[in-house]
Amino acid sequence: MSVIVAQALHIFGFQSRVANNICFFDEQIIVYPAGNSCVKYHIEQKWQKFIPGSEKSQGMLALAISPNRRYLAISEVLQDRPTITIYELSSVPCKKRKILNTFDFPVQEFISLAFSPDSKYLVAQSGPPESNLAYWMWEKQRTMAIVKVDTQNNPPYQVSFNPQDNTQVCVTGNGIFKLFRYTEGTLKQTNFLRGEPQNYLSHAWLSEEKVIVGTDTGKLYLFDSGDLRWETTIEHKETVSEVAREEQVQESESLVEFPVTSSPAFSSEAVCKHSQMSLPQISAIAAYSKGFACSAGPGLVLLFEKSEEKEGYRECRQIRIPQDQCSSDPNQSDKQEIVCIAFSPTEETLLISTNKNQLYFLSMSSAEITKGEAAHFEYLNYPIHSSSVTGLDTCIRKPLVATCSLDKSVRIWNYETNTLDLYKEYQEEAYALSLHPSGLYVLVGFADKLRLMNVLIDDIRAFKDFTVRGCRECAFSTGGHLFAAVNGNVIHIYSTTSFDNVINLKGHNGKVRSMVWSMDDYKLVSCGTDGAVYEWNLQNGKRESECVLKSCSYSGVAISPDAKVVFAVGSDHSIKEICDSSILREVPTFDVAYTCIVVARSGRMVFTGTSTGTIRAMKYPLPVHKEFNEYQAHAGPVTKV
Repeated sequence: MSVIVAQALHIFGFQSRVANNICFFDEQIIVYPAGNSCVKYHIEQKWQKFIPGSEKSQGMLALAISPNRRYLAISEVLQDRPTITIYELSSVPCKKRKILNTFDFPVQEFISLAFSPDSKYLVAQSGPPESNLAYWMWEKQRTMAIVKVDTQNNPPYQVSFNPQDNTQVCVTGNGIFKLFRYTEGTLKQTNFLRGEPQNYLSHAWLSEEKVIVGTDTGKLYLFDSGDLRWETTIEHKETVSEVAREEQVQESESLVEFPVTSSPAFSSEAVCKHSQMSLPQISAIAAYSKGFACSAGPGLVLLFEKSEEKEGYRECRQIRIPQDQCSSDPNQSDKQEIVCIAFSPTEETLLISTNKNQLYFLSMSSAEITKGEAAHFEYLNYPIHSSSVTGLDTCIRKPLVATCSLDKSVRIWNYETNTLDLYKEYQEEAYALSLHPSGLYVLVGFADKLRLMNVLIDDIRAFKDFTVRGCRECAFSTGGHLFAAVNGNVIHIYSTTSFDNVINLKGHNGKVRSMVWSMDDYKLVSCGTDGAVYEWNLQNGKRESECVLKSCSYSGVAISPDAKVVFAVGSDHSIKEICDSSILREVPTFDVAYTCIVVARSGRMVFTGTSTGTIRAMKYPLPVHKEFNEYQAHAGPVTKV
């Protein structure tokens, strides 16, 4: 029997928690993690190619690209086993070259990876409590050396190779700055720190001997062959939003009373705390031919160039993340922490990623021209969701996908042009969303109310609020003249034209988790945590059929195009085919839970989302055996399909 084949076309997203999450393959193509895949993305032509994550992966942890740009190493955890997969980037599609997954030393996960200058060796740093540093000749899967980097249970953050020397490795972490040299089958530490240990967040090699290291208190240290040669402290630089706020405060400052120095309200501890808060964290550093770039607290990157003095570097440029005017709070965008900085091979482009899953770029030549003033980053293509996506819908008239998220935003994407058409941020988290079949209205369930909004050319504008609090599920009817909204265990049906509450459907004893309209809009099917699947007649609001299985908490429901068969998925690891109040068939899910289900308009295909983040495509009638295609999609459970 042939199986349904589905292919990934485009991924709107980014995974900022992966270490070293921007890698340049060449001047125009970058590699970055998104969902459970790595994306090869062409900056100019905007196409994407995919390197899918390994099967049963629990998510990526770190990336590394080899200096010859041929190989990409990905650290993952597969069914609680740490694994490093090395791909050949030059082949199309990218081929797996080697898999390192058997280790003769204790390890839970590898948090940082690096290739040697000749691309033949690989180092990997494991996290605490083991904190082992492993050194391989990866082609032959031969472990050359292992060393325990830390005995105090302090976390290491980053490992790197000397750019000119296969035998020298640097590791930084909390209280850790260690240089190791590989000799005679062992890694020997070659430097010893003097003075108070710092929390070393990031580092970069500037030459064969020199390493620049950044701390969480805004200090930069330059080490030459392991000895401290130069240091500087980066002062807290006010963001655009802070400057604006200070101007407001100054107007009312005469009303503020400050405690006298001797008074008990004034303490040196408080002063320390304030200065501690304002010290910028140097969370990312990248070297380039003239010096280095480093993060200097939220929303700011500084460029340093070699100074005329013998050892040091001087700050020559500030580059800021601009304020986002589409946001309900534009000040939030310049409060993002920068997690990774990368220069393109010719140093024409500077890319950064932030902890809010955003990618920004700067053309270095344009930064040179405007040297006097502060430069600003631009979005690499468009702003992306920075938190879990809670609602998703499409419409029949336009090539649009609408999404809402816990990041308090609603976004309208175009799947023909693969662009973001519109987005808007709100004061409340958005839990559910439905797009009108015409694509002209969107219904969004917020924590405090349900809002019906117009989708305009350049705005998403609310025009009617409904008092449905914490609505976690809403859906326009197939014709768009009605919509359903869930409030706990009650389903409210409203008219889209008169906004009247036409009917209320009561009967569920638990929260309603999913609902779907029939093609003719005469029926609505709902399922809930109470183990009930109900089919409602919308003429009189009565239940036409019911199927209750208290042992199962349902999470998703779908209906066949002829409205005769209902499909339900939930916590008991099966798909149920329900007809006339009875279960016709139960098809096992084989070791995962299905979170959601949809049926194609033809009625011949069924797609499910799983708790492990994969998508399964199968034919209808449903196969009893494992006859489905499974795609690695997300690094967490699928919330909507």
